[in-house]
Amino acid sequence: MRTAPTLRLLLAPLLLGLAACSASGPAQGFPDGRLGSSSSTEGAGGDVGFDGGPGATGAGGAPPVCNPGGPGDDVDGDGFTPAQGDCDDCDPFSNPNAVEVIAADGSAPKDENCDGTIDEPPAASCDDGIDVADLDPMNVPKAVELCKISRGPKDWGVVSSTWVMADGTPPTALQLPNFHLGHGFLSGFGANVKVRSGKRMVGLSSGSARAPTDPGYHDVSGFDKGYSGKSPPGFPEESPACPDTMTGDPHDVAAVEIKVRVPSNAHGFSFDFDFFTYEWPNFICSPYNDFFVALLSPAPAAQPDGNISFDSMGNPVSVNNAFLDVCGCPNAPSGPCQGGGGMVFDCALGDADLLGTGFGFDTTSDDFHYDHGSTGWLQTRAPAEPGQEISLRWVVYDSSDGILDSTTLIDSWKWLATPGITVITSPIPK
Repeated sequence: MRTAPTLRLLLAPLLLGLAACSASGPAQGFPDGRLGSSSSTEGAGGDVGFDGGPGATGAGGAPPVCNPGGPGDDVDGDGFTPAQGDCDDCDPFSNPNAVEVIAADGSAPKDENCDGTIDEPPAASCDDGIDVADLDPMNVPKAVELCKISRGPKDWGVVSSTWVMADGTPPTALQLPNFHLGHGFLSGFGANVKVRSGKRMVGLSSGSARAPTDPGYHDVSGFDKGYSGKSPPGFPEESPACPDTMTGDPHDVAAVEIKVRVPSNAHGFSFDFDFFTYEWPNFICSPYNDFFVALLSPAPAAQPDGNISFDSMGNPVSVNNAFLDVCGCPNAPSGPCQGGGGMVFDCALGDADLLGTGFGFDTTSDDFHYDHGSTGWLQTRAPAEPGQEISLRWVVYDSSDGILDSTTLIDSWKWLATPGITVITSPIPK
């Protein structure tokens, strides 16, 4: 059993200085143009050639000749006829189930979503005024700018959003009061961490998803919510950075599962996140390896367990993580810092993003008054098939016990128009 936080730190070796929107309104656009590429023309302003099926090409690779049919024909095979609102029956990526693409690379502007307006800007955010402690899980997609609600199988948007445990089961009635403290809708986090888009971002925490100034905050050094659960399928998954460390069972889980229908011209999506942990630096490469996982279903081919968020070394996002760049050592505001397991951290992003969060030296309650750590803002990208229904479960939990908490901020969902998206997590430059 772990000792209480203060005693536990006294027993640890002293570390010397050594990481668009309305419920039924118009579709959001791709605010960043063709995210991830400037070469493809599919779904991004120019016509997409086809013959006998979407994406086919003619002799020599030239776009084939398209002969539109009548108002009841679906020549491009996208599921819509001109009578049903298809404004270009020669382009399978233009129809009422598409999302507008802002042409950003010299390609010709086009009305992908067939609403009569070419390159309209993304709709306004839909997360203003959500209370930090709101209990409605449908506000989670709103807070990350995934605002449109699907009206049926041929209409992209959010299908459902549900509070769940790590394995996808619902929390019990006895767990709910403390479970609900583990999610929050934040307008900022501490002195320097701002929302990425809109007015709110989602917080998920094994403690309380609050900043110290928010109502309902509990000190992240030792808020044990008193419940445990089963691991997500395929977990615990050990980190390559700590090959001989076995992770413990999940405690104090906070999780939400969102089901979304993908626009007919989207080939993937991205979201931004920032993982904070009180376990840094003393309990690196220990069983107390708190996790943030993002489980996508259907799972991408290269990720059979469905997890799509990793660090640069292939580690799941956890305490044993190579992206912990926001940190600072005792008596030294910048790195390198030595953590547990002999791991060394450069603290390349300094410690300013920890101020006022509960994870920084200014608010920490331990006897040494030093920083803990976060990844800084990262972006995960993952593939999705146009028109399919996907499920994404965001999960945060303590490992082995319920103290020394971890919190993840999530924001800024974007659809990706370029085919060939692969799973990748990358730092977002400041």
